[in-house]
Amino acid sequence: MIVIADGGSTKTNWCLINEAGRKIYFNTEGYNPYFSKTEYIVKSLNETLPDHLEKEKLTGVYYYGAGCSTPANKKIVADAMVQVFTNAEIFVGHDLLASCRALLGNEPGFAAILGTGTNSCLYDGNDITLNIDSLGYFLGDEGSGSFIGKRILSDYMKGYMPKGLREAFYDNYALTNEDIFDNIYNKPLPNRFCASFSKFLYDFKDNYEDYAFATIDYAFTAFFEALVIHYPNYKDHKLNCVGSVGYSFRDILSIVADRYEMGVGKIIRSPIDDLVHYHLELAPKG
Repeated sequence: MIVIADGGSTKTNWCLINEAGRKIYFNTEGYNPYFSKTEYIVKSLNETLPDHLEKEKLTGVYYYGAGCSTPANKKIVADAMVQVFTNAEIFVGHDLLASCRALLGNEPGFAAILGTGTNSCLYDGNDITLNIDSLGYFLGDEGSGSFIGKRILSDYMKGYMPKGLREAFYDNYALTNEDIFDNIYNKPLPNRFCASFSKFLYDFKDNYEDYAFATIDYAFTAFFEALVIHYPNYKDHKLNCVGSVGYSFRDILSIVADRYEMGVGKIIRSPIDDLVHYHLELAPKG
């Protein structure tokens, strides 16, 4: 039995392939090693993995995670996986590689993540060949849920948000400016806190089309300006994208991509199904 996982900063999607070849899906929280250390990951997995998962029978764990881009960060996650899945071979890779394999399989191209955070790369059908660092929550992540959430929070706190939408925001969250500052500066996982408000904008976008479009257009334009246009010959590639933000606002993403003369390819919410297909059908054997 093997298990394949796609871990974002907010949520991890898992798929167990049992001895009969049946696929069993489940979720846990996300584990970004920039924010979650080994001890926390072990504790969370032991508390949240489903009871029917016979961990000792697993022979392989393929975990692709946000933040797993350096040897030190991979070790944080791998050390946790070894403690939880004691008899399995452990593979820990970057979630960007998972996106490439889900979106492109064995074909070369451009792949991006637009979820809680942002990432992008060129892929040769086997490995990532060029990755321009999005610089994370504090310095970049243009186009991501956290980037959009920061804009929403700023507009709310400054009073720039349309009056009716501002009232709806307070009705939903009852947050004062002091509450927001406390969540961002004093509590853990500020990136996840900010990203959560992109869903609020999605829920109200039909009632506030101009504000929603301007906010998302601003975010995706920043994504292109800060990252996409700096890839060599980017117009020769299609924009393939994984993530809840890219998927939820794919109509605006397509408009922005067209503005930059880049065609749109595959846009999916989660890579897990296509990633499972890759491991079962396309991955090199042996």
